[in-house]
Amino acid sequence: MFSSVKPFENQHYYTLKKECQKKKVLFEDPLFPANNDSLFYKTQRVQGVQWKRPKEFCNDPHLFVDGISSHDLHQGQVGNCWFVAACSSLASREALWQKVIPNWKEQEWSAEKPENYAGIFHFHFWRFGEWVDVVIDDRLPTINNQLIYCHSNEKNELWCALVEKAYAKLAGCYEALDGGNTADALVDFTGGVSEPIELSEGDYINDANKRNELFERVLKVHNRGGLISCSIKATSAADMEARLACGLVKGHAYAVTDVRKVRLGHGLLAFFKSEKLDMIRMRNPWGEREWNGPWSDSSEEWQKVSKSEREKLGMTVQDDGEFWMTFEDFCKYYTDIIMCRLINTSYLSIHKTWEEAVLRGSWIRHEDPLKNRSGGCLNNKTTFLQNPQFVFDVKKPEDEILICLQQKTKRTTRKDGKAENLAIGFDVLRVELNRKYRMHSIQPKVASSIYINSRSVFSRIELKEGRYVIIPTTFEPGLTGDFLLRVFSDVPSNCCELVLDEPRKTCWSGMCGYPQVVSQVHVVSAAGLQKQDSDGGADPYVIISCEGSKVQSPVIKDTLAPKFDVKGLFYRKKPGQPIIVQVWNHNIVKDEFMGQVVLSAEANNQQSQHSLPLQDKSNKSNPQVSGSIQLVLFSCNTLTGV
Repeated sequence: MFSSVKPFENQHYYTLKKECQKKKVLFEDPLFPANNDSLFYKTQRVQGVQWKRPKEFCNDPHLFVDGISSHDLHQGQVGNCWFVAACSSLASREALWQKVIPNWKEQEWSAEKPENYAGIFHFHFWRFGEWVDVVIDDRLPTINNQLIYCHSNEKNELWCALVEKAYAKLAGCYEALDGGNTADALVDFTGGVSEPIELSEGDYINDANKRNELFERVLKVHNRGGLISCSIKATSAADMEARLACGLVKGHAYAVTDVRKVRLGHGLLAFFKSEKLDMIRMRNPWGEREWNGPWSDSSEEWQKVSKSEREKLGMTVQDDGEFWMTFEDFCKYYTDIIMCRLINTSYLSIHKTWEEAVLRGSWIRHEDPLKNRSGGCLNNKTTFLQNPQFVFDVKKPEDEILICLQQKTKRTTRKDGKAENLAIGFDVLRVELNRKYRMHSIQPKVASSIYINSRSVFSRIELKEGRYVIIPTTFEPGLTGDFLLRVFSDVPSNCCELVLDEPRKTCWSGMCGYPQVVSQVHVVSAAGLQKQDSDGGADPYVIISCEGSKVQSPVIKDTLAPKFDVKGLFYRKKPGQPIIVQVWNHNIVKDEFMGQVVLSAEANNQQSQHSLPLQDKSNKSNPQVSGSIQLVLFSCNTLTGV
């Protein structure tokens, strides 16, 4: 994964380090200088800042002191609790932080070879579909020899301050980190997909089944190495960082550091009784101010748990900002949870392997409707289909599909400050099984995301077998920007962008003909089919054919009245030729014909509904063929009409 890491701003870490070692100087980053431009973009909030190298404000500096821990971090004088909470989660996952902090032993201060130290560090972050390597120098902002931003319990432990500086460089300056989204930082640390869940709107506190189901999902994400954060929504500016009577803080990001089913009881009784409590552990980035309700650090509820179980949980009674709660209380007080899933795409894993499709696109404004790619959301019905369109297939009877849409920040320099995100989202429409050109009339919508001005939008949906189109949009039409679309499925989805509005005209079009009419055939259902199987049932499917092209529906198991709901789209060079709809019964050895309907040229009305009797292949009445089929035929003389 990291063999193709891209150097940020074309700064190559090893080249720069060797140059400094050769010249025997400490690195000074010209792209992120030690001045106010790297601190602020709007107002100078902190006065008297001095940029110092670690040996100037502490003795014996190190990246890590006694290892790395979520307890290391404390938020400083910038409102980036969201980033510090994400760092706390990261610190609990060795495999993840070693990716963010590459070759950490090589970067560590060495007492044996002090001449190797060049005052340069580098860190990896995932941004817009690729990993980038961010180089920084070791000059850090201080006041009175104290770090003013993210810092550790130990004054000489500097990994968190250096990671924060690299992340600030990526954002433009430290002030650009003031107020942000934990989901963004979690994705930047992992390359995963963040799923936000609003606990208050889901009514998890009152629905035990939904709550238990959510806990299992949270537990699975945690056990499979994902990162999790949570918060209590602030409804006003006065609410921000207001402390509740229970000790929790509003408008403040917490890191979830553990999720467990805790065994209650003592000794053998606990083992045989096997009563467990769903519990979750969090950490306040401030390193203090904890939950004071049931199961808080010194509460009497912990007497229900054996000493050995408490030791396994790492239970402490210190005001270190970390505490346990029952999941029921968690759903009662917290309003939002963010789960950053690490989507496994390795075939060597024992866990579920996802198939990933990664596509890039742009919202482009153009006066020509056929070239415009910024049509806004579905509220703008006349321009909605002018947006980029991406087609994908669901090849199982039913599949769970994960879709993540991420926009690219428009900030290009430090002076641009914090980038303002567009309100983005997407809709998923079910289309014809053979759709390969852009839609120009709206098809049935089967799913949609929320529209929000965050960097990414995620949706997890269950879809039936068929072909679908994702339309990523900005909420308002006419806005421009780049985006990244990621689609995860159980089997390959063949996701790709629909680029062409209609079939291309070639030098052969004059000789072989060019489509004159577009016809859409929608087979809704069949009824009264004759019994084919020995048990009295059938496994029917339908084939729609026209001018040598065919569309075949999935097999419907064990029914004589199937609901096909299948569509085919045909670009017809010879509108006078019929469209044939056949019903077949699927058998292991040989499929059996059950009847057909022939739609002649006279049936090509603008839009017509038919409920027609099935006939045999010779188009004559046949007593062995029974039943009828309901379908809709739609034809349009303008190629871009459907």
